[in-house]
Amino acid sequence: MSEPFRFRFRVRYNECDTQKVVFNARYADYVDLATTEFMRALGRDYNALLARGLDNQVVKLTLEWRASAVFDDVLDARVRALKVGNTSFVLEMDLARVADGTPLCRAEVVYVMMRTEPFEKTPVPDDVRAALEEGAPEVLVDQSGS
Repeated sequence: MSEPFRFRFRVRYNECDTQKVVFNARYADYVDLATTEFMRALGRDYNALLARGLDNQVVKLTLEWRASAVFDDVLDARVRALKVGNTSFVLEMDLARVADGTPLCRAEVVYVMMRTEPFEKTPVPDDVRAALEEGAPEVLVDQSGS
């Protein structure tokens, strides 16, 4: 089985709380960053969608924490499409520490495809559907500075 798309990044000091671990709300930022890079890897980045009069909107985000990340950890967000519906799609992400493979957080995020004018739900275009279903296996976007 091939490795799913991975977005690799380093925890920055300002993302940590007074307990010296990544502040819980930062995981939503990590999900957003990983989604942005996943969509770019699919050739369906946000600028390309906007040029077509399309956008997507988060309607549900679920985070399940398993362990803490700390300053300077290098993390991988493994991203794959869990489901592609008529007007929505669900991405699943597993965040893990690269050094030892420790699972840190699982995220599930539901996006609704939107038209930009008028701002309303619209079906997921066939090419976007196909790209999401195919994913970006074996692609690694590394922004960790390693």
